[in-house]
Parts: sequence; structure tokens; C-alpha cells
Amino acid sequence: MENYVFLAVLFAALCHAGWNALVKVGLDPLSTTTLIAIGSGLVALPFIPFAGLPASAAWPWLAASAVIHLFYFAALIESYRTGDLGQVYPIARGSAPLMTASATTFIVGERLSPTGWSGIVVLVAGVFLLSARGGRDLVRFDRRAVGFALLTALTICAYSVVDGIGARLAGDPNAYSLSLFVLNALVLVPYALFRDGRAVIPAMRAYWRRGFAGGALQIVSYGTVLWAMTLAPIAIVATLRETSVLFGAAIAVIVLKEPLRAVRVAAALLIVGGLVLIRIQ
Repeated sequence: MENYVFLAVLFAALCHAGWNALVKVGLDPLSTTTLIAIGSGLVALPFIPFAGLPASAAWPWLAASAVIHLFYFAALIESYRTGDLGQVYPIARGSAPLMTASATTFIVGERLSPTGWSGIVVLVAGVFLLSARGGRDLVRFDRRAVGFALLTALTICAYSVVDGIGARLAGDPNAYSLSLFVLNALVLVPYALFRDGRAVIPAMRAYWRRGFAGGALQIVSYGTVLWAMTLAPIAIVATLRETSVLFGAAIAVIVLKEPLRAVRVAAALLIVGGLVLIRIQ
């Protein structure tokens, strides 16, 4: 992986952490997810005439991704409604890179070196540790919540593989990503209205500016990831994306003045160690 691609993915992870922090406005998970989907879709729409549509070979992958993203949103929302964030988030975000690395080995034929695999495992261990909010009492094991968290991880793996292939076939990854954001909005809004009726719309009105800002950051974040997947192994890019939890922790400590616990430092060291191994693989 070239240095500029490596740094670009880390920047995408920073943007991912940024829009997640931006939209923590007290809305329920469905309203927050829908707000960002609408924001990213509206921001992406004016750029499509300039970027054009992806090549026809990418259209089936684009359609499949929109469907998978719907299942992703549904599973994530249900996992947060059912379980505790400290239990759900580490499982969902930590399991996905390992699933993706395994899937791309068999489906895409990408082969990672032992050093690359070691980097993924070490980085994921740091993600698990950091996401668990060190020092927090473990919650009881909730099979329903854990089941939805694992389903969320599976959908993250699925859309990572599908989008990585689709972006490579699209001719222009920007055309693919912009079309995907519009499709996601078109798919998620009817789902949100079906689940919560029209009540979901008034809940978002007060925060529409944050929705636009968060949507723009999401476009930069995931658009950069898809571009990187055309130049580097999908599994490596997907794993690097999870460093967003490290940036999120930094935002929590610096901006939100949360305490800097020793376990957070240990998790950060694991993530950095994983980054080093991935970079030299």
C-alpha cells in the first residue's frame, strides 16, 4: 500500500469519527441513521452530473450494496435498541474486519501476508478493548443483542466486499460512491417511515444542519475508503477504517473532557501496533 493511500484511509477514519460525534444529538438510532442518510444523499445528488454514472458492470453490485446497507441499518438499530452500546459496538465493529479478511481471501482471491494478518488481529484487539470503554462494568450477556451485533458485523463484511468489487468495476469510484449514497437514502427513508410512521420526520427537523454536515463527512469518509479499495486490498482498507474508534476516543478526551483511562492508552497502543504491522506487510 502506498503511503498516500494509507494516510487517506486514516483521514477517512477521522471523518467517520467526526460525523459520528457530530450527530450525537439525543435522537433515537433510527432517526439519527435516517438523518445522516438523507444528508449524504442530498449532498451527493448535485455532484452526480459531474461524476457521471458508474459503468454498467457495477450496477448489480450497487443495487446489492443498497439492499445490504438496509439490512445493516436495520440490524444496527435493533442491536442498539435491544442491547447496551458497550456490548454491541465492540462486537459489530471488531468482528467485521476479521470476517472481511476471510471473505476476500476466498471470494476476491486477495492474499495477505502473515504480517498483514497479525496487524489485523492486533488492531481488532485494540478496537475491542477501546470500544468496551475501559473500566466499565461488563453488562450481562444478552443473546438477542449479541445476535443483532453479529448480524451487523456480517452486513459490514458483506457491503465492504460488494462495494470493493463494485468500485473496481465502476471505472470511477467517485461515480459509484455518489450513486450509492443517493440509493441508500432512497431505500432507508421508506423503511424509517414504515417502522416509525411520520413521527420520524419531526424528530429530525431541529437537527437538519447537522444532518447535512454529517452527510458531507460521511461522503468524504466512505468515498475515500471506496477509492482506496481500488488501489489496495479490501480487507486492509476495511480494517484501517476501524481506527475511527481511536479518533473517536481522542475526540471524547480532548473535546468532551472524558477521563483518559489507562485501558484507553493500552488500546491505543494496540491499534497503533496494528497499523505499523499493516503498513509494513
